[in-house]
Amino acid sequence: MKQRIHPEYRSVVFRDRAAGHAFLRRSTALTDRTVEWEDGRTYPVVDVDVSSASHPFYTGQGRVVDTTGAVEKFNRRYRR
Repeated sequence: MKQRIHPEYRSVVFRDRAAGHAFLRRSTALTDRTVEWEDGRTYPVVDVDVSSASHPFYTGQGRVVDTTGAVEKFNRRYRR
């Protein structure tokens, strides 16, 4: 393996702004900001907009879009 061409693989805190949830994982993500974690150590932090804590698929709060209305509207518009 070539030296000095691979990004540093380290522990990084990912913080979900929508859910107020944070989790510690190993990653090569680059960031200048840091945060003190529960164990007292300081880790780089990456703010994410959506994670499994806030995504509707994982939380069970998904909504069904009006699929029948969209199809009927299409058929009305392009009926021959």
